[in-house]
Amino acid sequence: MLTEPRSGRLAAWGNALLAGLVSPDDAALAIVGEDTVHRVAGLPGETVPVGLTLALGRLRALGATGLRVALPAPGHPLGLSGPPEFNARALEAEEAVICFGAAFGLVPEVYEAGPAGDVHAEVVWHALPVREAPPADVPSLGEAERELAEALREATAVLARLDVAASGPAAEAAIDAYRARAEAGREVLAPGYPPRAARVLELAQRIALLISLAHDHGHGAAVTASEMAARAQALRPVERTARRAQVAAYNSMVEERERRVR
Repeated sequence: MLTEPRSGRLAAWGNALLAGLVSPDDAALAIVGEDTVHRVAGLPGETVPVGLTLALGRLRALGATGLRVALPAPGHPLGLSGPPEFNARALEAEEAVICFGAAFGLVPEVYEAGPAGDVHAEVVWHALPVREAPPADVPSLGEAERELAEALREATAVLARLDVAASGPAAEAAIDAYRARAEAGREVLAPGYPPRAARVLELAQRIALLISLAHDHGHGAAVTASEMAARAQALRPVERTARRAQVAAYNSMVEERERRVR
């Protein structure tokens, strides 16, 4: 099921805070979202995990001027720059946040508790050293937007060809929930992001939703193991494009700031 990556919320609202566009309390509230609490462990000078407000202030004092997102997958270290120890932790979590201006990265560890239907999540972000180098395989916003237009056509064609019907109660509920969020005018990104970034992120999330439904709800005509493998292989490049576009959108605020400085 499609969910907004926690690294995306942290980077977007952390960037807005670092730019002076939102208050620390508003940023922390937006980052936590529907979780119970977020803390950051491993910061220099702190022996125990600290709250988001203190952590973001500490990162700014250490030199951080922006936050980037990484959404790696096996064989695709998207947004990472090393070292191997950090990359491995980020790959296990399937996401991370990289500080720009300070050699630290944050990897989330999620603790869930509670009965089905009432699960509460607590998140600890582990601060770890990172290599200050260009992130891997992150496109520009313009590149991402062009790639997404083609990816949407490919995803639709692949699902139709393989007779993958995004149907059934669970799939229909997911689509309805997505439409409700869009119609409610939810804030896709934090203040300070260009409209193009919000547009790219919205389209990337739509494509990710299609792929998620294809994987999670029924096999359609892919009734054999070989047919299911063929479907997964056909959707893999589309999923990669959607992840690349999400990273480009979340990172656009930092990239734009870099361009102005050059």
